[in-house]
Amino acid sequence: MSNKTEFHNSENNNPSNRRDFLKNAALFGVATCVSTALVSSCTEQKTTSSNRSQNENTMPVIRERRTLGKDSAAMEVSALGFGVMGMNYHRGAHPDEKAMIKLAHEVVERGVTLFDTAETYGPFVNEELAGKALAEFKGKIAVTTKFGFNYAGNKKNEMPAQPNSKPERIREMVEASLKRLNIDVIELLYQHRFDPHVPIEDVAGTVKDLIAEGKVKHFGLCEVGAETIRKAHAIQPVTAIQSEYHLMWREVEKEVLPLCEELGIGFVPYSPLNRGFLTGAINEYTSFGSGNDNRNILPRFTPEAIRANLRIVEELNKFGRTRGITIAQVALGWLLQKAPFIVPIPGTTKLSHLEENLRTLDFTFSAQVWSELETAVEKITIVSERYPASEQKQVQK
Repeated sequence: MSNKTEFHNSENNNPSNRRDFLKNAALFGVATCVSTALVSSCTEQKTTSSNRSQNENTMPVIRERRTLGKDSAAMEVSALGFGVMGMNYHRGAHPDEKAMIKLAHEVVERGVTLFDTAETYGPFVNEELAGKALAEFKGKIAVTTKFGFNYAGNKKNEMPAQPNSKPERIREMVEASLKRLNIDVIELLYQHRFDPHVPIEDVAGTVKDLIAEGKVKHFGLCEVGAETIRKAHAIQPVTAIQSEYHLMWREVEKEVLPLCEELGIGFVPYSPLNRGFLTGAINEYTSFGSGNDNRNILPRFTPEAIRANLRIVEELNKFGRTRGITIAQVALGWLLQKAPFIVPIPGTTKLSHLEENLRTLDFTFSAQVWSELETAVEKITIVSERYPASEQKQVQK
């Protein structure tokens, strides 16, 4: 019998999976002070004849809001956003579309107002799912998307897609994305990856024109360095930078985050749980299946790298279990306290994980406590790169 366990959507199909076990264990820990960032949708547990389950009745609702950008570029959103990508792209097997639409509605009901997708997720299919699930909430939420790859004529063309941020490609993408998302305006439009062949000033200028035309409201950039941000911001004020950021990847702390604070730009960490690794649900025997799961090609998800990097998960577990919170909540909580302009966008296909993520806002710890965690984590050497060489070329530091 194989000792590999199939891994789908950051947890096993077995209800007694590792993440749930660790979550239940953490909840026996010492309770911490509760913030006012969340309000329970039910103040006490009681038997009900309602069609809603008791679990649904006790689900948290986000109250805290944060602002990305400033002045004309300002955009108020929930303190936690939601990444749509994993609902049908890059994360293995998926529940059916109806289930994902139902979950997306639940996310909205719980107070989340920031939803993230991209043209290249699929390509196109993730935007289409977001359109079906979220179009009815126009005016109540913000759906953000991204351009930057060569899908000329809205076709897959060469795969993997090469960078293309030419003005005509940006415009073509915006028109197509508006239709796929079934919206009238894109609340926040990111350049997904920088294009070495197109000056960032031209990119920012094109988005500036689209904002003037009423097709886009705000401008963002993904995985770019400080110099690129400054150049773009001088043409069109940037609302947010989206880059990978978590306890296993902190490169943005050197230049990008200080610049965001200086210029009044928001920061949106993607993969805040490192693609499920910072939940305790993954070990060296985890199998990601084949096909639609990019962790199969990521250097940090080889068995050897996973085995070596589990030390950081152990530190987060140690921190959380004495404070009554899960590994995932430790990882998200650490991000949330780093700066008031940071809005992580964890994704999930599980209602239980949605609740777990939202409950992160229940807990507050002093800066000294978080500093102790950082000190412990900094002693651990992270093994392997986050991307293969081909993708590493597409990101700036």
